[in-house]
Amino acid sequence: MRRLVRESRLEPSHLVLPLFVCSGEGVRREIRSMPGHCQLSLDELVRECETVHALGIGAVILFGIPDKKDDLASEAYAEHGIVQRAVRAVKCAVPQLLVITDVCNCEYTSHGHCGKIVDGDVDNDATLAWLAESALSHARAGADMVAPSDMMDGRVGAIRHSLDAHGFQKTPILSYAAKFASVFYGPFREAAESTPQFGDRRSYQMDPSNGREAMHEMELDLEEGADILMVKPAMPYLDLIRQARDRFPVPIGAYQVSGEFSMIVAAAQNGWLDLDRAMMESLTSIRRAGGDIILTYFAKDAARALG
Repeated sequence: MRRLVRESRLEPSHLVLPLFVCSGEGVRREIRSMPGHCQLSLDELVRECETVHALGIGAVILFGIPDKKDDLASEAYAEHGIVQRAVRAVKCAVPQLLVITDVCNCEYTSHGHCGKIVDGDVDNDATLAWLAESALSHARAGADMVAPSDMMDGRVGAIRHSLDAHGFQKTPILSYAAKFASVFYGPFREAAESTPQFGDRRSYQMDPSNGREAMHEMELDLEEGADILMVKPAMPYLDLIRQARDRFPVPIGAYQVSGEFSMIVAAAQNGWLDLDRAMMESLTSIRRAGGDIILTYFAKDAARALG
């Protein structure tokens, strides 16, 4: 009876698995704060993506860990950068798997911020060229979709213009349109080795108190050419996922971020929660709120649970 009248349905195809790729061979470097997840070399990444595809998961999103960092984030848009090589490897081995790439600079800058530093702060406009070049390099490598996560104003328009000008009019943009300055990113920063070396990211990530501003940011990204709008994190902002679903005609994404994943796992390891039930309840809440696409570190476990 419950199955017959269920209002919100969750399928593996709704899920996107974030993956962290590094250089080397045979590397599966455990991420201490995210049990069950690792930094993966290209060969291990391909094996992981074969498993993901077999489970029916909708897509993967790739984050790169470069061999070197500098003030210009040069490895972010290098032709043979780590993400560019990863895209080619995955699309060669598993061509049917949808591959999304994160477009940002924090993993690639020596200072850990998402853009060019001018007078001690991130220069929004100077950073747009880096982002556009990174997205273009990912599309050239074969990425099916690019996902800017930096929160620079005007980045979607700059990326759309660059992609269109170089023949990639059909490459969609999944915009981290409402990305908040959240405490829940902590484990990710260990995984991506992207902790800021000074200050924080509150000058360009959103104030958690501002829901109306979030809708405005999403509207601007849609006007600039975004194809999918995303709210990040997911569970502390379910109200905004619902508002976005009711307001905008495009697919709405939600990122169940590393801290959300890790606190559920930690509670389960201490015997305070049933892991499978907490996992499924949290993902169902995001679907019920209106999330069409869920980026989650639970993707493989949830896909297996869903059969």
